[in-house]
Amino acid sequence: MINLRVGILGATGLVGRELLKVLFDRKFPVKSLKLYASKRSVGKIIETPLGDIAIENADTANYSELDLAFFAIGGGWAKENANKATSAGCVVIDNSSTFRYDDKVPLVIPEINPDAIGDSKLIANPNCTTAIASIPLWTIHKNFGGLKKVIISTYQAASGAGAGGIEELEIETKKALSGEAGGSRVFQHPIAFNVIPHIDEFQENKHTKEEMKVVWELRKIFSEPDIKISCTCVRIPVKRAHSESIVVETKKPISPEKITELFENTDGVLVKDHLEKNLYPMPLTASGKYHVEVGRIRQNLVFGEYGLEFFVCGDQILKGAALNAVQIAEKMVELGRFE
Repeated sequence: MINLRVGILGATGLVGRELLKVLFDRKFPVKSLKLYASKRSVGKIIETPLGDIAIENADTANYSELDLAFFAIGGGWAKENANKATSAGCVVIDNSSTFRYDDKVPLVIPEINPDAIGDSKLIANPNCTTAIASIPLWTIHKNFGGLKKVIISTYQAASGAGAGGIEELEIETKKALSGEAGGSRVFQHPIAFNVIPHIDEFQENKHTKEEMKVVWELRKIFSEPDIKISCTCVRIPVKRAHSESIVVETKKPISPEKITELFENTDGVLVKDHLEKNLYPMPLTASGKYHVEVGRIRQNLVFGEYGLEFFVCGDQILKGAALNAVQIAEKMVELGRFE
């Protein structure tokens, strides 16, 4: 039985804390665990199933003491530290966007492209918006001759901006309810009782980087560079779990009945589509869950028998980050990468 020396870099953040929960919830083979964060968190004690563990400085981590490192630190930190880790023989699963578009680094969703892992010691975890849409879209792609067009509109929770996003939502909601003027620090505008069609930086084509991430990443994960994909990403005043409205055009005819049957037999997907009972995907029911909820499945009125539209909700901290990262590690154990 393989038992691994595991490290979480960024253990005090939303994704880092969720990684800790998922590792033990899924009984990942952890022999020993080290937790790291920024210098200001050094010495802080975190309770774990392996006992209390003191936070160490992520900048001075000794990767020769680890078999596997989960990176959950953004900015340029991953680029500065990935080579240190892999050179010491440590496998890195990175949750940042740093390596996702590097042709030499696999971008992996285990249910879709586990073979992409190969013998790489550095694996990129996809963006949360991409991860939530990917498995339903892959099910369609492989069963109906391929995807011709994909149009996505997202409704993204405040926690997608980290702990500061949740805090700002709570503060601004209280202010709005008490009649105070709204403000913003994390978001571009007040988030309470508002929607903001702006996530990440605008690009030259007037799409935001968040929107382009979905395009770039789905094409890479599916190994289909010519799929036509367009996305609009919107921040909404919800704490947790992203939602997405998705329209597809397929190369072969598609029906709601057939795709519903396929979704019901797809790992990672939970069909919630009982209109008479007002049962459909919602952030309230998707939060804290491993699966992605799929519902409102119907024929698209524009593309006809070649078109479908549906609604998905998924916990962006789980399948959109921590869960997918742990699933990658599980797949690597299964493939004998740590033997």
